[in-house]
Amino acid sequence: MCAGRRMGIETVYQERSLGEKQAIWRNVFMGRHLTHRFGFIHVAREKAIAEQILMQHLGLRGAGMDPRAPVTRLSGGERQGLAIGRAMYFQAETVILDEPTTALSLKEVGKVLAFIEQIRASGKSCILVTHNLAHAFNAADRFVIMEKGRLRMQYAKDELTLESLNRNMLDIANGLKN
Repeated sequence: MCAGRRMGIETVYQERSLGEKQAIWRNVFMGRHLTHRFGFIHVAREKAIAEQILMQHLGLRGAGMDPRAPVTRLSGGERQGLAIGRAMYFQAETVILDEPTTALSLKEVGKVLAFIEQIRASGKSCILVTHNLAHAFNAADRFVIMEKGRLRMQYAKDELTLESLNRNMLDIANGLKN
């Protein structure tokens, strides 16, 4: 297990965080399969847990929500939800989301933002890496703005508005704030 996972950190990447042609249940347990005492994958148990994650934790229901179905049946937002659900199942304390709403429809963005709210509601932390200030403002409690690897700005949400956040970022980009 990698050091990040040992520390309770899971990362959901912008794309290619799932095996597209693999079944949903295999994606939940990729690299961390549950095994019988002889070392064989406990397929029935993994499928049951994957179905539980789909229905109870993510609220995903429908024809494509069979744990045996390939990931390609899921929409973009559902794929992000599956990756987030996997992180939540494995008890991540901090989930890092790298541009999770890129190339998603408005409806799908709403699903991803709802999944982020579930992370918060479960008492876990989420780091949202995004270029979309409106999405960040809807999802975040705090804002940390970095430029060229340096911390440039840090605010609690109640200290600013979306407009002032945007203005501060533009000022930094234009060299008006140090």
